[in-house]
Amino acid sequence: MASLEKVFSVGELASRAGSKVETVRYYEKAGLMPAPPRTPGGHRIYSRGHLKRLVFIRKSRELGFPIEQVRELLKLIDEPSHTCGEVKALAVVQAREVERKIAELKRLRTALNQMAVKCKGGSYTVDDCPIIDALFDSP
Repeated sequence: MASLEKVFSVGELASRAGSKVETVRYYEKAGLMPAPPRTPGGHRIYSRGHLKRLVFIRKSRELGFPIEQVRELLKLIDEPSHTCGEVKALAVVQAREVERKIAELKRLRTALNQMAVKCKGGSYTVDDCPIIDALFDSP
């Protein structure tokens, strides 16, 4: 290989990015990761650019960005005519989605706690369990 750039196997790439090999392959199939070049023996070889992109994708996913929004973020990076304002707009949309999910989780916590308070627990039969009754109740 003529280049002096560090190259990685898929396993090493995944490990360095804090990911799994299956995840790397999934992102390749989804079009988020560019197809890597191959050795004459057919093994994929990944560059630091691949590692950087994989870390970006992983961190974006950790922040809850769905695959399509990650794709959009990558498009903003890959096409240099875009602005930071466009990135901010996607982040604001994601922050609103996180707030919506937090509100839903709080509602679920309240409902579960209310059911648990009504339950006597212990060795009472399931037939007398207010949690089971609440789950059978019509909406």
